[in-house]
Amino acid sequence: MLKHTLTKIEAKIKQSPNIPDEKKSEYFALLKQLNSEINELNKTDHEKAQSIKGFTKAAAHESTREELDPRLFQIALDGLSSSVQEFEASYPRLVQTVNSICTFLAKLGI
Repeated sequence: MLKHTLTKIEAKIKQSPNIPDEKKSEYFALLKQLNSEINELNKTDHEKAQSIKGFTKAAAHESTREELDPRLFQIALDGLSSSVQEFEASYPRLVQTVNSICTFLAKLGI
């Protein structure tokens, strides 16, 4: 199910007018890294992994909408960040990856 979600996110990113073409491959690499980290978490805490996946999907959706709503995008990013905070000690790469995605999107001015 995670692979299906990431495939849908990648398709939205490919079609997004909000993300420059040269930045899309960087975003895909971050999503691939996030997939790996979530798969690890999924082995020990399936429910939390699903939450992170859901917020990732929401953030990707909001960042690729034709007409951006900065308020909804910020809510999705905040949810994504909050969903990984408790894992900072046990899954530092997961938190780092999520922070990298949030920073990446913020630098795009989305």
